[in-house]
Amino acid sequence: MTALINNFYLRHKNFWTRHSFFLLLTGIAWFLFAIIIQHFAYLYIDNHVDGTAVGDIFLNNLPALNLDFFIVQGALISTFLAICLFIVKPKYISFSLKTLALFIVIRSFFISLTHLGINLHQITLNTNSIGFSLYDFLYNAKNDFFFSGHVGAAYLFGLIFWRETFFRYLFFALACIFGASMLFAHMHYSIDVFAAPFITYAIYVIAQKVFYHDYKLLN
Repeated sequence: MTALINNFYLRHKNFWTRHSFFLLLTGIAWFLFAIIIQHFAYLYIDNHVDGTAVGDIFLNNLPALNLDFFIVQGALISTFLAICLFIVKPKYISFSLKTLALFIVIRSFFISLTHLGINLHQITLNTNSIGFSLYDFLYNAKNDFFFSGHVGAAYLFGLIFWRETFFRYLFFALACIFGASMLFAHMHYSIDVFAAPFITYAIYVIAQKVFYHDYKLLN
């Protein structure tokens, strides 16, 4: 235990410089900006959008299953896991914050464009389940379909932690679980789920160029 604590201390001590601290501050600023943008996007789609449900080749042939745990608690667990990784591996913090901010801004733009309605067989989340209030505050919105935030965010963390083999495959597995859960719960249309990895990968590549100095810390 002492060795682990010393290793953790030295990792942070050797990482934090004026440059890395400045990158962290700009990362926080980017993330807060993205949260504000997302807030207004959610307000728009929740209060001004009255979409129409459309047919979907997958949803029309899949039974509607209550997969509350994977959607609510799964999202919170993956978020907690990412935060723990940031604490243990500080070199990922600034690039992750900025890449996630870019992801949020682009997704906020996308969900504001095309207004689809909730699928007629969509399950209703249990508002009394553990952590629902936090999930509802952080992630839940109506009509935020294209593209799936659950799938996209998990896939994005898999790309960010690419060098950490175990966590790379863990986040990719979570992305698959989230995708299947969203389809079986009829909470997303199939195009939302299947398009998410492609759009997310493009966001990741853009982030590597735009946030080059943060990305260099990962090497």
